[in-house]
Amino acid sequence: MAWCALRFPFERQANRVPVARSERCVREGVLLAGAMIGFGVVPFVHAAFGAFPFANYPFHPLAAWLGIAVFLGSLALFYLTHRELGANWSISLEVRERHALVTHGVYARVRHPMYAAFWLWAVAQALLLPNWIAGPAGLVGFAILFAGRVAHEERLMIEAFGDEYRAYMARSWRLIPGVY
Repeated sequence: MAWCALRFPFERQANRVPVARSERCVREGVLLAGAMIGFGVVPFVHAAFGAFPFANYPFHPLAAWLGIAVFLGSLALFYLTHRELGANWSISLEVRERHALVTHGVYARVRHPMYAAFWLWAVAQALLLPNWIAGPAGLVGFAILFAGRVAHEERLMIEAFGDEYRAYMARSWRLIPGVY
């Protein structure tokens, strides 16, 4: 719910700007649905109905506290990415009219900090849910989305911004500064 609350004002702002190019397709919908299942459906079914009891393992308070800290970090990064993108943000692969390439703030060294925020959320979920299915479901769902989307998104940005995006790629990291 916190993610939706943080995203809502930015979504309203972005929706006021017409889309110039969209890569929304069945494949994109399937990838987004997979992430939603891993982040929302599976954990909800586990928490609300006690699903997958055979996969439970003992709760560890230290893991839970670490999970809370990681989740709060993911929320902060999620907010910052939306603030920096402003009207350029979209839930799907889209380029808006008057779209600007954002390379400042959290985007200065990392091209996909919003994906980093989702990875942190997935790690937090694994730490917070002591169940071998519900805990890592976010990691699995998001890994599939990330693997199927990030290269396509970067091609879209190259097509939209050309050498400006290539130069940005040369001076930034895809996800983790100094690593990847």
